[in-house]
Amino acid sequence: MQRTKYNNNISSLHSLQASLMSALQCLTFLFLFLLLQVATPASPLPLGRRRPVLDNSNHSNFAKHPRRAVFPVNRGSCDLFAGKWVRDETYPLYRAEECGGGMIDRGFDCQTYGRPDSDYLKFRWKPFNCDVPRFNGVKFLQEMRNKTIMFVGDSLGRNQWESLMCMMISSAPFIHTHIIHEDPLSTFKILDYDVKVSFYRAPYLVDIEKIHGKTTLKLDEISVDASDAWRTADVLLFNTGHWWSHTGSLRGWEQMEIGGRYYGDMDRLVAMRKGLTTWSNWVLRYINSPLTRVFFLSVSPTHYNPNEWTSGAKASTITQGGKTCYGQTTPFSGTSYPTSSYVDQKKVIDEVVKEMKSHVSLMDISMLSALRIDGHPSIYSGDLNPSLKKNPDRSSDCSHWCLPGLPDTWNQLFYAAMLL
Repeated sequence: MQRTKYNNNISSLHSLQASLMSALQCLTFLFLFLLLQVATPASPLPLGRRRPVLDNSNHSNFAKHPRRAVFPVNRGSCDLFAGKWVRDETYPLYRAEECGGGMIDRGFDCQTYGRPDSDYLKFRWKPFNCDVPRFNGVKFLQEMRNKTIMFVGDSLGRNQWESLMCMMISSAPFIHTHIIHEDPLSTFKILDYDVKVSFYRAPYLVDIEKIHGKTTLKLDEISVDASDAWRTADVLLFNTGHWWSHTGSLRGWEQMEIGGRYYGDMDRLVAMRKGLTTWSNWVLRYINSPLTRVFFLSVSPTHYNPNEWTSGAKASTITQGGKTCYGQTTPFSGTSYPTSSYVDQKKVIDEVVKEMKSHVSLMDISMLSALRIDGHPSIYSGDLNPSLKKNPDRSSDCSHWCLPGLPDTWNQLFYAAMLL
């Protein structure tokens, strides 16, 4: 009797052991299956790249389909840069005071420094065969999450950088930000999205340094520091132009150097082409990832010669008979602008960028900007002393642009190009 009970207990233990082993095998199989699912990504990503954060909207093409930019922006059904200026009472996109202290350079803050008119703020760029999407700061930051946008160039690039900061702050007002002003690199951080928007000051794009005691523009070199900084960006927007034509005390160098030979001066368009060729070679060598997008802003025109726009044109003015942009309050009437000094520089940029084929997108803002004879700071460029304000023909700034103002349109077009 006792032996029978013992045998029954042994059988029960064996049955329990078999059940436990079977369950353990199932758990082991399930664990290995889950481990393989986690370890295997849905699609391969280049080493060192974060997977882009996708937005569920219909406009998140940049995040969903990272690709090289093509030349030009929007050759197809929508040419963003052919159109006209139309009045829009919902403009401007922001007010200067919304940007926070120190965000806008005094030289661009026209309303704060006494500009009496405001109609110039009420115009929107309307392409002929499509619409430019209104800037949405939250959507833009979602697209750019964990990325760095870098403007590289002269003070016009800074003009555009400050515009984008103001547009983001106004359109996404509850973001937490931090700004670092340094030379040559300044950075605006949007902490909530881990987005950096930087400006790297490089007026010629190529290097400039002291050689034998002389400030030397090195047409065939880009500094290591600049190269290292630019390569950290996911989106690069370059510009250059105005500094290549400066003369006299405004000239930023004492000699040029190329291939070990020094020149006191040379044809400025030739020099500009050599410098841009050095830049294009840098892009072709170092920007080889389809996840990095590169843009070039075409020449921003100046308006120092009223003869360009007064012949047969209707322009409302505060004062008549000036020799600069001072007093202009509305855009040039029409959809095209008479030829001016920027055309030759624009041609050089167009040719160099076109030769690069698919690496760079050209933001062709020259014509639409030329129409905005009313958009410059003129004498409202910071806290000018009274004697300078009384002499606008000598003291007007007709190179840069008021903020709010035209650079906001550049950024809306940049925003649209990123979405297409």
